[in-house]
Amino acid sequence: MELWQERLKQSITTPEELAERFGIDPVPLEPVVQRYPLRITPHYAGLIQEVGDAIWRQCVPDPAELEEDDLPVDPLAEERLSPVPTVVHRYPGRVLLLASGTCATYCRFCTRKRKVGCPEMKASFGDLLAGIDYIARTPGVRDVILSGGEPLLLSDLLLKEVLERLHAIDHVEIIRIGTRVPVTLPERVTEGLCRLLERFHPLYINTHFNHPREITPETAEACARLAAAGIPLGNQTVLLRGVNDDPAVLAKLFSGLLRIRVRPYYLHHMDLAAGTGHFRTTVEAGLDAMRALRGPLSGLGVPHYVIDTPGGRGKVPLLPEYLERVGETVMLRTPDGERIEFPNRLPGA
Repeated sequence: MELWQERLKQSITTPEELAERFGIDPVPLEPVVQRYPLRITPHYAGLIQEVGDAIWRQCVPDPAELEEDDLPVDPLAEERLSPVPTVVHRYPGRVLLLASGTCATYCRFCTRKRKVGCPEMKASFGDLLAGIDYIARTPGVRDVILSGGEPLLLSDLLLKEVLERLHAIDHVEIIRIGTRVPVTLPERVTEGLCRLLERFHPLYINTHFNHPREITPETAEACARLAAAGIPLGNQTVLLRGVNDDPAVLAKLFSGLLRIRVRPYYLHHMDLAAGTGHFRTTVEAGLDAMRALRGPLSGLGVPHYVIDTPGGRGKVPLLPEYLERVGETVMLRTPDGERIEFPNRLPGA
C-alpha cells in the first residue's frame, strides 16, 4: 500500500471522530452524514484552526445541508446530458468522463453532492469502458475532462489504462484532469504519478483551491512536481459565503497560486444545488471582488468570474456586456443572445 492510500484510510469519516478531535456534539451531524457522506483526510483536517473557520466550513457537515432550500438536486441537468452513465456531454466538442465516484475529502458545497460518495455513483471498469467507447464513436469530441468524484483516486494502473485508451482515439486532441488532491491529499502526487501523466501530453490539470490557507508546503510541492512534468496548472475556485467572499482573501489566494505556478482560471458563482444554499453569495459580492482585484493584482492572477447556468446551458462570464439587470433576479445574456434569469437572493432574505 502506498503512503497516499494509508493516509486516505486514516481519514475522518464519522461525527464521533470529529467530536473526539474537536470537542463538538456529534448528534446534530449524524442525519447529515446519513444523507451526504463525510471524509476528511489527515492533511486537510490539519488545516482547521478552529471550529467554524473557512476550512471547517468546506469539509465538516452542517445541518443546514438538510434544510429545504427549493434548489434542484441536479442543477446543471447532468443526468439529462449523460448519454452513458459515466459521460456528461454538454458542449459539442468536449465531454466530462466521470472516472471516479469518490473523493479524498467530501466538499460540503459540491454540485454533485446528490451522488458523489454514494452507492449510485459507483462506476465499474465496464462503465468506464462504455464511456470511453462513447467518446471513440463521437468524432466531434476533441477535449476530454476527467472528473468525478476524484479521478486521481484511481490507482496508477487503472489511470494508465484510461489515459492510454483516450490517447489512442484519433479525434481526442487534449485531456484535462479536474482534481482536488493537491489540496486535500498532496501525498497522492507521487513521482510515479507524474511520470505516468507526462506520457500523455497535451494534458492539463485544473486544481481546486478556495482559500489561501490551503496553500501549504505540501501542496506547493505537489504542484511543483506536476509542473516539472510539463503539465500546465490552472485553478477553479468557488465563491463561498463565509469562506472566501472577501476581496482580500481572494487576492491572497490568487497571488499565492501564482507563486506555486498555478494560474487562477475560473471563479465560480455557487451552483444552485440542493443542500448548498448556506454557501451562496450575491452576484454583487462577486462583482465587487473582481473590481477590487483588477489593478492591485497581476492580470495573470485574475480569473474569469462565471455562472454555470441552470439547466445545463453552459457557463456565462459575469462581465458588464453579459449582465442586463442586477436585482433580486439577475438577467444574464449568453453569447448567442439567449436571456436567462438567475436568482440573486440569499437564503431567508
